[in-house]
Amino acid sequence: MEKKVTLIGSRLAKTGNEFIYYGMLKECDSCRFKKICHEGMVVGRRYRILCVRSADHPCKVHEGGVKVVEIEESQEITMLIESRKALEGLTLSDSINCNNIVCENYFLCNPEGLPEKYRIVKVFKEKISCPKGYSLRKVVVSPVD
Repeated sequence: MEKKVTLIGSRLAKTGNEFIYYGMLKECDSCRFKKICHEGMVVGRRYRILCVRSADHPCKVHEGGVKVVEIEESQEITMLIESRKALEGLTLSDSINCNNIVCENYFLCNPEGLPEKYRIVKVFKEKISCPKGYSLRKVVVSPVD
C-alpha cells in the first residue's frame, strides 16, 4: 500500500488513529498548505496514521494547528453483515444500512469509509443481537481494487 504525507489536526495526530477524508472546506481555499492536505486523498476513504512528525503548522480549521503525518489507506474495517453472507473470501459491495440510530451496533452496520467492493478476511464466531431481528455476524473486511 502506498504511503502518503498529509496534515491533520494536532489533537487527532496519533500513530494508529484512523480518519475518513471528507474533502476540502471553504476555509482551505486560501491556505498555503492546502496542496499537502488534500492532494491524492479520496473523499470517503478511510486512512490510518503510520507516523507523526514533530513540525506544527497553523490552520484555520483545526484549533491548535496541524501536524505532518504519514498515512496509508486502511486495509481492514470491522463491520456487521447478514450471517448468510459471512463467508471468508466472499466479495461484497453492500452493507446492512440500518436506520436504527439508537442501536449499539449502528456504526458497525453502517461503517463509514467502506470501499465500493470489499472482501471478507475474517469471520467472528459469536452471533450478534439485533433489535430488528436480523441474523448478524461480525467480520473484518479489506478493499478490493
